[in-house]
Amino acid sequence: MAAPMRNPKDSMKSTWRSWDRSQWTFGHWLLEYLNVHHVELDQEVPVHQKTEKVPYAPEMQFHYWIVLHAGLPLILHQLYITFFGHPSAWLAFIYYSLALESIAVKETHVLRRMGHNLGFFDGDKHARDGVPDVGVGKTVQTVLSVIVLRPMLTVFLAYRANEGPSSIRWGWLIFETGMYPLAIDFWYYIMHRSAHETEHLWQFHRTHHLTKHPNPLLTAYADTVQEFIDVIGTPLLAYGTLKLIGFPMGFYEWWICQQYVVFTEILGHSGLRMIATAVNPWTWLLRLCDMELVIEDHDLHHRKGWKNSHNYGKQTRVWDRLFNTSIPRIEGHRDNIDYVKTAELPLF
Repeated sequence: MAAPMRNPKDSMKSTWRSWDRSQWTFGHWLLEYLNVHHVELDQEVPVHQKTEKVPYAPEMQFHYWIVLHAGLPLILHQLYITFFGHPSAWLAFIYYSLALESIAVKETHVLRRMGHNLGFFDGDKHARDGVPDVGVGKTVQTVLSVIVLRPMLTVFLAYRANEGPSSIRWGWLIFETGMYPLAIDFWYYIMHRSAHETEHLWQFHRTHHLTKHPNPLLTAYADTVQEFIDVIGTPLLAYGTLKLIGFPMGFYEWWICQQYVVFTEILGHSGLRMIATAVNPWTWLLRLCDMELVIEDHDLHHRKGWKNSHNYGKQTRVWDRLFNTSIPRIEGHRDNIDYVKTAELPLF
């Protein structure tokens, strides 16, 4: 019996960057203009055997990066209030959408430079997948939905025009930035695992798993239903959970919490060959319990997971460890970490 024909829409072939540019559409030009490619075509990527030690990336540098890039828009917002008064909700929405886009693009640029220096997990077997020829439009759509809908949700639920960034409750923030990823991961774990184990839901998740070696641009590459869950559903449930518990979760605190989450989502799909923990103020506690998440964990979820999978968490391994759905690391296990040759994240 002949093998079933593969749906052309499932193709992950990515050759469009070498096409004649007269064939490009708006989506191709937008990705090129933003320069959000995961590698440069004319630069080599180092390839490592799996037995070669993996560089360790000190966690504090990720906190510096997030706090700097999340804090700058808040400082500019406070200066605007000083000279012009409080901006309207619509102006705040536009401003924070552009800020989110700028920060995400900047992170992608930085991770690309690191990729050419460090290489990628499983690089001895397969290169990173590019944005597929048949999926450029979908990629642009999913990226724009994150940039637009997440700030819109935040503004709609939490923005108060008479409050500025100076209203941040600093005493609560350290707990909120630690609890928000845990809460969002709880709801994501339930939905993610259900999508893998339920035939009806799998149809909405399978597109995201067409990539076995994802890159940051494929972070949100998914069908519309999953896209809605990732962009609106789990953040809304996490926000409601923390509000119900008693956390203030003001607009500006939520902005910082989301910067931690978005940074980790992009980093987690980069496949960079380094021991980098999903950054969280409480990672030290998670590490003591062997519940911290590193890049390789989610990379293995894509590489070895289809319907029957594992490593469902994207922010922590708490729920995977509690429900016994985590698997051992292949390259980044404890005996294969290089603590001398560390990986550095450029601030700019």
